[in-house]
Amino acid sequence: METELSEFERQMRREINSFMHNEQQTRRKAATQPPEWPADDATPAKPQRSKPAGAPKTGHRVKLAVRTKQLEMDTVFEHVSSSISKIEAQLEAEKAARKAGYPIIGYVIETTRL
Repeated sequence: METELSEFERQMRREINSFMHNEQQTRRKAATQPPEWPADDATPAKPQRSKPAGAPKTGHRVKLAVRTKQLEMDTVFEHVSSSISKIEAQLEAEKAARKAGYPIIGYVIETTRL
């Protein structure tokens, strides 16, 4: 028992020393190298859009648990609706799931607003 504990302590000390040595090298490297400045472009960069251009601006994203067979595992079916009504969005999602070939709709997993 004593040898296992002392071996464990030695191993932990080696790992701590190795970690501290790597951290000190990283600090020295950061202190000796000049910082990388962004390149000056003549044209300013356009801000990134949070949504794609064709995405609806309002509506709901509905996730349904669907199956093609009675004893099959549930799979997630995701539908984006432009409806502001949560219930209408769920009905649209169920219709889209049936149209996509999932005759069995289990339950609504999640509904989030866009």
